[in-house]
Amino acid sequence: MKAIVKIGGKQYIVTEKETLLVDLLPEGTKELTLDAMLVIDGDKTTVGAPTVKGVKVKAKVVEELVKGDKIRIIRYKAKKRVHKENGHRQKYSRIEIASIK
Repeated sequence: MKAIVKIGGKQYIVTEKETLLVDLLPEGTKELTLDAMLVIDGDKTTVGAPTVKGVKVKAKVVEELVKGDKIRIIRYKAKKRVHKENGHRQKYSRIEIASIK
């Protein structure tokens, strides 16, 4: 069974026992209960308006403050000897989908 859920303004296709990285959740969050926007169960597909009634996706936070890859940002002006370099590492939370019911 697959479901589409919305976490932090982004939509994810999830299955049971799957782990995924999502934007950093508030500190102290241990479990999440999410509404499913679409459910795929074999050949049967249920679309919600905006969510499917009676279907909840339960997830638990496995790890907090996971750092993503470093992104380098470079500003450069040709022929002026002007350049500036910055970096950024996004913080994520790792969650595991416990059940789709």
